[in-house]
Amino acid sequence: MVRPTDATNRAANVKVMIFDVDGVLTDGSLTYAADGEITKTFYVLDGLGIQLLNKTGVATAIISARNSPIVVRRAHDLGIKHVYQGIHDKRIAFAKLLEETGATREQCGYIGDDVIDLPLLLQVGFAVTVPTGHPEVQERVHYVTKNPGGRGAVREVCDMLMRAQGTYESALAQYFA
Repeated sequence: MVRPTDATNRAANVKVMIFDVDGVLTDGSLTYAADGEITKTFYVLDGLGIQLLNKTGVATAIISARNSPIVVRRAHDLGIKHVYQGIHDKRIAFAKLLEETGATREQCGYIGDDVIDLPLLLQVGFAVTVPTGHPEVQERVHYVTKNPGGRGAVREVCDMLMRAQGTYESALAQYFA
């Protein structure tokens, strides 16, 4: 794992932050209803962190191997404009995202928790996982959050990006007026 100062320097260069869903935006639990529908629970603090990050000019995106209308709804509510679902080879979605945003790989951050995320984590400039992330993932990222997925990990990363980029105080200023 890379030293925290290196992680902060990497966070300062992020123009696009990409989030996995299961295990990152959620705690990784899938609840099946009697009709077979899957529900997910999202954490409010994570959502506000994404909204604040969007306001600072950092673009946000979701890349998930699973397809879920709930994710589309949550992304819409948070202002996440780039949503790619149902793509098991996440490199395909990543290539589309780079084309759409004009960002370089080094200007992207990604937070994922399992080996399916490694192809992206190994390409981006700022690779992050959660404390419950697979050991192979934890060994290869720049930063492991203190908070778990679905319980503040995303907010921690959003706050870290804003602090590293010098936008944290201005992003929160409206709440101190």
